[in-house]
Amino acid sequence: MLAPNFVSFFTVQGFFVGVIFGLLKSDSADGLLSYTFLITIFFYLFSHLVVAFYFRTLSVKTYNFAKNRHESDLDRIVKEINKREKVIDSAHKITDAAIKMNTQDKVKVAA
Repeated sequence: MLAPNFVSFFTVQGFFVGVIFGLLKSDSADGLLSYTFLITIFFYLFSHLVVAFYFRTLSVKTYNFAKNRHESDLDRIVKEINKREKVIDSAHKITDAAIKMNTQDKVKVAA
């Protein structure tokens, strides 16, 4: 989220919190207006403080992307997946053969 969007969003949130708090706590229109104004200003200033600290601690670091290493890792992972698929397929074939033999034995016993 961009900094101006964050400040605007947080300020609007402060306005609504101020209105709700003002409705709950104030006895007059002046109290409602003052609570809403003060809380909105607090949220506005607080959002600027958060954005300032975010940009202060945000540092852009440049680094080289190790494309060859990542490609070799991905190739190794693909080979491993293919091996596992072969093992699962062979286990599935064995299981199907065992089920078929079991059903044939049941048919022979029943006959």
